[in-house]
Amino acid sequence: MSQAAFPHLFSPITIGPLTLRNRIVSTGHETHLNDKGQIGDRMIAYHEARARGGAGLIMTEVALVHSSAVFVADPIRVDTDACIPGYARLAEVVHGHGTGLIAQLFHPGREMLASEDGTAPVSYSASATPNERFHVMPRPMTPEMIAEVIAAYGDAAVRMQKAGLDGVEIVASHGYLPAQFLNPQVNHREDDYGGSLDNRTRFIRDIAVDIRAKTGADFVIGLRLSGNELSHDGVDLEEMLCACDRIASDAVIDYFSVAAGSSATLAGSVHIAPPMFEEVGYTAPLGQAIRDRTGVTTIVTGRLNQPQDAEQVIASGQADLCGMTRAMICDPDMADKARSGRAEDIRACIGCNQACIGHFHDGYPISCIQNPVSGRELQFGAPALVSDKRRIMVVGGGPGGMKAAAAAAERGHEVALFERDAQLGGQARLAQLLPHRAEFGGIITNLTREMELAGVEVHKGIDVTENAIRTIAPDAVIVATGATPRWPDFEGRDEAHVVDAWQVLQGQANPGKSVVVADWRADWIGIGLAERLALNGHRVRLAVNGYMPGQTIQMYVRDASIGRLHELGVEMLPYVRLFGADGDSVYLQHLMSNEAVICEEVDTLVLCQGHTPSTAVEDLVRRMGLEHHLVGDCIAPRTAEEAVLEGLRAGRAV
Repeated sequence: MSQAAFPHLFSPITIGPLTLRNRIVSTGHETHLNDKGQIGDRMIAYHEARARGGAGLIMTEVALVHSSAVFVADPIRVDTDACIPGYARLAEVVHGHGTGLIAQLFHPGREMLASEDGTAPVSYSASATPNERFHVMPRPMTPEMIAEVIAAYGDAAVRMQKAGLDGVEIVASHGYLPAQFLNPQVNHREDDYGGSLDNRTRFIRDIAVDIRAKTGADFVIGLRLSGNELSHDGVDLEEMLCACDRIASDAVIDYFSVAAGSSATLAGSVHIAPPMFEEVGYTAPLGQAIRDRTGVTTIVTGRLNQPQDAEQVIASGQADLCGMTRAMICDPDMADKARSGRAEDIRACIGCNQACIGHFHDGYPISCIQNPVSGRELQFGAPALVSDKRRIMVVGGGPGGMKAAAAAAERGHEVALFERDAQLGGQARLAQLLPHRAEFGGIITNLTREMELAGVEVHKGIDVTENAIRTIAPDAVIVATGATPRWPDFEGRDEAHVVDAWQVLQGQANPGKSVVVADWRADWIGIGLAERLALNGHRVRLAVNGYMPGQTIQMYVRDASIGRLHELGVEMLPYVRLFGADGDSVYLQHLMSNEAVICEEVDTLVLCQGHTPSTAVEDLVRRMGLEHHLVGDCIAPRTAEEAVLEGLRAGRAV
């Protein structure tokens, strides 16, 4: 495939005064790469990688237009001229690669996630309507404050114009302040900004008019919105169509950027960064409805991770451009690979949410479990070719070993990888067997391709021994032998019917009708296995050593999974540890009170108790005195993210 295979995706398009080389957009997303509230070297390097990789348009992440808009610690602010130099540097770099650049202008209203100093700030909204997700009660904005905030948007746009950007995007999506004015269930005002549709759209229309008056005709003004907030008290598609129709009638907005969901509710927030269980391109019909209704250029975002999917969306008239943000977090060169006939070389996003939005929610810079260079461009950069070619042996064909092999071979080493099983992938092969997790297997496909391109020699079905190592005679060994299921000691372990998660997933166990899943890690495994067993007709009790199932995984994934468990009738028991078992009962202990919690009428106890490192090969190479590097779970059991990052580091270190 080449550009000819994606004729719509790689056709130029004009938005207002701006002409783009293609329809691929990196939409605004939090990176945690700012430098004390300003755009610095890390963020510039991050966006430059996507511009260099062929993106047609980049939106910078939300920037606060007013002092009342602070919603996280250390946000990017554009309410003073201090922001101009950083944006100007970014614009020069991005434009140097032929990519357009637009800045998101933002006010969260009542959607307050955090504060600058740990105290709860005063939040403002159209009305005193509480937020369900963050438990915030906002203060109604006075007419004077409304006028001040509207002017602040326009003043911020002027700063972006001075910095050399192509335009700005008003963020009215996901239940943020402009959307709060739109929503009749949130906006209860009785003045010119509440009541009728004309009044409820007035806040957005006044912002757009103020920006246009201050910047002129040669500046793009876009509007980001949720075509459907997918919440019990959110704006639905029909209401949004009417609002877009009214907004478009002013002929000020140059494009609509359409997403789905709302920050205001747990159910709606899942769609901010939809996980892999959502269908590819599921938001495209929302974009088509708005495009058809208004005739305004439309961008659509939501699970569009492959160029063929984006091509279909554009070719079918559902949108004019496609937001492919996580696709380019995973592979910044996605656009150039598709354009130049290397689509099979694209490292496809698997929608896991772990290191992208998951890092943001944990307060860390953005990255990707498959591409640890993302967010670390200044740290890693392009690999340096070696002048001294070495023979490198990698033991273990899971994600960590595969990444290490590819990284070492890319630098010019002669690399051979040895995997004990007949297939590559390690625990990723098991992860893809859980409900709604099939896409996780894409990490195996992607890393296999990376090894092929780098020239790694792969040997499967081989148990590495001392003789095998001596035969290979490596200059260095990278050990990535993973881990095995942990079976803790507890009363009745040998008498009761006890199996582990791996045995269930591999079809090596026959769980009875009534099952208790003892989940120590509170991660994907326990919550996924409980769902799988419930779907197969078992009565399931999920006993979690934590305060909720999925405690350690990204919140959108966790919350949606808990919802499905509730629908399936899974009994969830938080705050318990495994104590013992017998022929028909499992004995738990409450973490706080130490009181017994007894599950009766149990056929099978399924252990999800973490893992134990496999260190036999490490011990062997230590005895042999060989240079060696450890990667992933054989050091300490964690996740694929750590394994791939350590694989990259090991491959760069040998």
